[in-house]
Amino acid sequence: MSNLELAPEEAVCGGQAAGAGTPVQELLYGREVVLGTRGMVVTRTLPHRDRRMVGAWCFVDQYGPEDVSSSAGMRVPPHPHTGLQTVSWLVEGDVLHRDSLGSHQLVRPGELNLMTAGRGISHSEESPTDRSPSLHGVQLWVALPEPDRNVPPHFEHHADLPIRTDPGISVTVIMGSLDGSTSTAQVYSPLVGAEAVLAPGAETRLPLRPEFEYAVLTLSGSAVVDGVELAPGPLLYLGTGRSELTLRAESQSRLLLFGGEPFEERIVMWWNFVGRSHDEVVGFREDWTVGDRFGEVRGYAGNPLPAPPLPTTALKPRGRLP
Repeated sequence: MSNLELAPEEAVCGGQAAGAGTPVQELLYGREVVLGTRGMVVTRTLPHRDRRMVGAWCFVDQYGPEDVSSSAGMRVPPHPHTGLQTVSWLVEGDVLHRDSLGSHQLVRPGELNLMTAGRGISHSEESPTDRSPSLHGVQLWVALPEPDRNVPPHFEHHADLPIRTDPGISVTVIMGSLDGSTSTAQVYSPLVGAEAVLAPGAETRLPLRPEFEYAVLTLSGSAVVDGVELAPGPLLYLGTGRSELTLRAESQSRLLLFGGEPFEERIVMWWNFVGRSHDEVVGFREDWTVGDRFGEVRGYAGNPLPAPPLPTTALKPRGRLP
């Protein structure tokens, strides 16, 4: 999914010192963002005014559940990305991905669509004509580190991810490694993303890496995470220094755990670009406007998304924390 805000804010993120050096419990309440002219509403919890990244994860939008049986559903026109990976994960429904490499892939619940933008790519996302009646999912971005941020763009679809099952519990490793299982999805920095599904009353302990910082988002149901009751909406930031995490379900619950080694670099994130400076982002925008760098998405019935105007002042570093 794109950041379709008509006046996107600039965010400068990263820096090792910006991460919490000990375990914490910070509830980060998201803001509702209306995307594009069709009015699709998402809850954005990253970047947040109090904490802009969790490891290399720099963007989190949750949408739905929404009845799309009598509407167009998701319809995100072709748009560009640089310097990041887009991570598409569904709870309900289906989304069709097209990109400028020629990829044409339907993603369903339990499957991962992973697009590495690298030096530049464009893509579209939409609900297929023959679609499920409900749409519910999350889109995340992962910032690419300096050595890899200009890699050739590529796309991956993973329908067979490692799953750990216990009575009343299922844990899918989406990216990275957790509890001895490793996803085949390509990563460029030490990180993890996993989904835990718990039956009512189920409890589990997930092993963590103390050098990682972590966060948890409830996608459905209600659960107690590290003693904190967590319903859908806010993001629970947990800091670093943990070797395990306790999850207990109050009802049938679905949770997203993600984290990684605190990101050492400072990044400038504006619209759908991750860069390192004002001038670089200006160059990305110009390339998209004139039809350079990002290729062409074929098969989408509509025009590409125009870039919003840049702020009237130069994009300046603001830091990861206030």
